[in-house]
Amino acid sequence: MNFLLLLIGCAILWVLSWPLLLVLLVLLPLIWLLSIPFRILGIVVEGMIALIRALFFLPARLLGGR
Repeated sequence: MNFLLLLIGCAILWVLSWPLLLVLLVLLPLIWLLSIPFRILGIVVEGMIALIRALFFLPARLLGGR
């Protein structure tokens, strides 16, 4: 579904302003490359929160809680 919306958006942008579409197609991979460190940071933070949560609920699990 997202691909279809992207395709329709590109078609509309091509009809309205094709130079803007070309700039977007050039900058999109660059923006994607710049976002990789933030994705990695998000994965690390999510893992740390899961670890802290597991350690916090460990006594309840050992005592037979759900």
